[in-house]
Amino acid sequence: MSSHVECASKPLPTDYYGENVFNDKAMRQHLPKTVYKSLKQTIEKGERLDPAIADVVASAIKDWAVSKGATHYTHVFYPLTDNSAEKHDSFLTPDDEGGAIAEFSGSNLVKGEADGSSLPSGGLRSTFEARGYTAWDVTSPAYVMENAGGIVLCIPTLFLSWTGLALDKKTPLLRSNQAVNKQAQRVLKLFGVETNLPIAANGGLEQEYFLVDRDYVMKRPDLLIAGRTLFGAKPPKGQEFEDQYYGVIPERVFAFMVEVEQELYKLGIPVKTRHNEVAPSQYEIAPLYESANLATDHNQLIMTILRRVARKHNLVCILHEKPFQGLNGSGKHVNYSIGNKEIGNLFEPGETPHDNAQFLVFLCAVIRAVHKYGAFLRATVASASNDFRLGAHEAPPAIMSLFLGDQLQDILDQFRIGEVKGSRKKRIMNIGVDTLPPIPADPGDRNRTSPFAFVGNRFEFRAVGSSQNPAGSIVALNTMLAESLDFSATFLERELQKNCTLGEAVQKLVAFIVEEHSAVLFNGDGYSKVWHKEAERRKLPIHPHTPDALPVFTSPEIIDLCTRYNVLCREELRSRQEVYFEQYIKTTHTEAKLALSMARTNIYPAAIRYQTELAKNAKVLSGLGIENSDKLLKEMSELILKLDMAIRELQVQIDFDPVDEKERINVQKNPGLAPNIQMTEAEHCRSKILVAMQELRTLADSLETLVAEDLWPFPSYQHMLFVK
Repeated sequence: MSSHVECASKPLPTDYYGENVFNDKAMRQHLPKTVYKSLKQTIEKGERLDPAIADVVASAIKDWAVSKGATHYTHVFYPLTDNSAEKHDSFLTPDDEGGAIAEFSGSNLVKGEADGSSLPSGGLRSTFEARGYTAWDVTSPAYVMENAGGIVLCIPTLFLSWTGLALDKKTPLLRSNQAVNKQAQRVLKLFGVETNLPIAANGGLEQEYFLVDRDYVMKRPDLLIAGRTLFGAKPPKGQEFEDQYYGVIPERVFAFMVEVEQELYKLGIPVKTRHNEVAPSQYEIAPLYESANLATDHNQLIMTILRRVARKHNLVCILHEKPFQGLNGSGKHVNYSIGNKEIGNLFEPGETPHDNAQFLVFLCAVIRAVHKYGAFLRATVASASNDFRLGAHEAPPAIMSLFLGDQLQDILDQFRIGEVKGSRKKRIMNIGVDTLPPIPADPGDRNRTSPFAFVGNRFEFRAVGSSQNPAGSIVALNTMLAESLDFSATFLERELQKNCTLGEAVQKLVAFIVEEHSAVLFNGDGYSKVWHKEAERRKLPIHPHTPDALPVFTSPEIIDLCTRYNVLCREELRSRQEVYFEQYIKTTHTEAKLALSMARTNIYPAAIRYQTELAKNAKVLSGLGIENSDKLLKEMSELILKLDMAIRELQVQIDFDPVDEKERINVQKNPGLAPNIQMTEAEHCRSKILVAMQELRTLADSLETLVAEDLWPFPSYQHMLFVK
């Protein structure tokens, strides 16, 4: 009885949902009506913030935060590292009477200053040019973050250089929203649709992750530093039984998930789904749909909370894309659409999509965008860690194609030949169980091998890595779509001037786009080798590795695209390319040196000890006149010799400089040549260092299967993945 009473007394999520967010409810409660209305106009309609209300808003936010125990505030921003960044400042200001008061002005709220040189800027800021600014993003609400040591008011912000260039992920996202809004409004106007609210991108971000007992991670330098295992033999059981996905959640993991959700609910993050993923010890959390800007901010918070709560349960949350070789890696699926509260989702096909001319225009704009700028989209997910995942039998290939499903593909084929007859209807499934009513099935199946798939009323981009900030990909999607909507609006306007009806103009547009850009449409198996050959025949861009993909950022067509719609200027694109190349090179070198250290100081000595034991045993048995097969000893000795050679080869590749001294001197004179050096270094990492690392790993993993378990220096896959 008492347990039921205790359970009933626990607060419900509806009681504390959003309690740590300065949301609409808090604004109405703490702001004067006129200030609230002005701020609301800025948030909902994208109008310029009235500077006159900044002090009032700042005071209200401060009072609200202090009432919750906050002593400091921080401008949270998202640099090019894919992580969040923050600098804490105290509310306290000394008075003249030996005490202190809590102060927070409008200028503190709207603008902050951060170091613009110590964070990666890709040459936009030199070390001696340190000034950088954070600017309040009023469309993403402030919140208080509860930490073990105290409570902090967090204000989502942009991060800009002294010259106004974007040093972050958020600024281009907001700019791209403006671009897609302008062009979408042009198209809607042709259909007689008016809206007082801006058209914006929406996103649903599914987050995959692994959980491993912290005691094991502390004994694995690779997991601790690199976030992935550089060594590890395949366990007797992996994911081949297909019994992990949607399986019963282990009790310890369930307790972790519940606490994560409680923390996220307080922050107003609408998490909806939790489940086991395909690989052992792999899980997923997914929130409901939100505006893309808010969704990306919330995703950063989700990753933070996952890591923080895991520590409380003596677990480590691993967000690396491929922490365990031979098992599925982790992604972050971006469910993408555009629209607003007034007119809804512009990718909603309705019951008769063949008659929904507005939907078809927006659909075809996406097809054209992915075909023309698929390489740009691919470049946004390029990283050292995601390279291990993309293209494997778990994630989409690095070739950007688009899956529409049977119904929409059939409709477009009808437009192509000029005979539109209708749409495939939903069929009824006959289950064969008398107690079940007839169940309608969708007119098309899903394709999990496609990197960009239509899934009913939105597109799912499945190539984003689990540790990546998804803002970069949404920026590309928005900008690509803005250009295609621009093209579509111009096409329709031109046809209407020829006295065509809107229906005739739409039919011409759809037929033209399908004819010119259908090469990007693919409904088959994206994993198959046949598709790779077919994609090459269709002349789709194929960039299997990061060094192949990153040069796209500074290609003439992408510079033209991003500058034309004021999303990223030439310097900002160049800086991103430089930063991402640098991250790829540094990551590879760090992992290589770590692998070298582990092999030399842990694996090699363990193998020698076991070899010595085997040799002593053979000698003792021989002395007793007992026949002994030395097959294992010979196998061990051969592997140890090869391991030593592999260690030496990896050291050679780490030490080798693929760029000669003259080239480096030329770069000092002409910094514009820097990308050439980075490409050379990155290619050396891919083709030499990573190959040497894999060879070393293959030998070490073979030794792990032979060396006595009590001598092997690291926890095995079997322990890490199956001990919950």
